[in-house]
Amino acid sequence: MTTLPLVKRPRRRSGRDRQLSAGKGVYAALAVVVALSVFPLYWTLVAASRDNASLSQVPPALLPGSHLFTNLRRAFDQADMQLALVNSLIVAGTVTVCVVLTSTLAGFAFAKLRFPGRGPLLGSVVATMMVPTQLGIIPLYIMMANWLHWANHLQALIVPAAANAFGVFFMRQYLVTAIPDELLDAGRMDGCTTRGLYWHIALPAARPAMAVLGMLTFMASWNDFYWPKVVMTQQNPTVQLSLSELASGYIQDYSLVLTGALVSSLPIIAVFLLMGRHILDGIMQGAMKG
Repeated sequence: MTTLPLVKRPRRRSGRDRQLSAGKGVYAALAVVVALSVFPLYWTLVAASRDNASLSQVPPALLPGSHLFTNLRRAFDQADMQLALVNSLIVAGTVTVCVVLTSTLAGFAFAKLRFPGRGPLLGSVVATMMVPTQLGIIPLYIMMANWLHWANHLQALIVPAAANAFGVFFMRQYLVTAIPDELLDAGRMDGCTTRGLYWHIALPAARPAMAVLGMLTFMASWNDFYWPKVVMTQQNPTVQLSLSELASGYIQDYSLVLTGALVSSLPIIAVFLLMGRHILDGIMQGAMKG
C-alpha cells in the first residue's frame, strides 16, 4: 500500500499581516515623497555653504561646505538683505493681517447675513479674480506715483493688497458650512448683536480657514516680484528685489544667489510651522464633516 506524500498548503495571510505589509508600503511611499520634497531645500543649503567653483564639479557635492557664513556676509553686503528682510516682513505681515480680517468680515456677511444685492455683490467680487493683474498695473502706478506720491514707499505695496477677492470667496465658502444657522439664531435670541455674532461665533469657527488663508497670503506677498519691481527701487528693496540684485552681473555667482534664496525661505518655513497645527485641525474637521 503506497502512501501519498503530504502537500503543505500555503499559509493564508491574516488580515493583520496584510495591514502590516500595506502599512510598510505606505510609509515607504511617504518617505520617498518627503525626501523628494526636502531635497531642494537641502541642496540650497549645500550650495549656499560652498563656493561657486565647487558647484560645477561632477559628481556634485552632497555635503555642506565651510563657506556658509562667508556667503551670508557677502549677500548681506552686496544686496542689503537686512533692509530687504525687514521690508518684506512688514509688508507681508501687514498684508496678511488685513486680508484675513477683511476676508473674514466679508465672508461672514456673504455667507450668513441677508441684505439686498448680496448675490450681485458676491458675483462682482468673484469677477475681479478673472482680470489679469497686468491690466491694472499702469493705472495703479499712476495712482501711487502721481496722486498719492507713494512710489518707493512700503504703503504702495500694502494698500493695494489689503483686500483680496480670493480670500473673500474662500472664507465665504468655508463659513457657509462651518456655522449652522441655528447657532446664529440662538445667539440672536440671547441678545447678541451682529458684531457679537462675528466676534464670538464666526471667528472661533473660522480659525482653521484663517490659518490657511494667512499662510497663503503671506507666501504670495513674500514671493511677489512683479509689482515691487515696478513701484520700488533697490534703495528700498524687498527680498525678491534683493535676490534679483544678487542674480545680476556678467558672471552668475550661484552660491551667492542660493544663499539669498536660503535666507528668504526661512520666514516661510517659520510661518508654516506656526500655522501647521491650525491647518491640520482644519483638515481633520473637514474629514470629520465629510
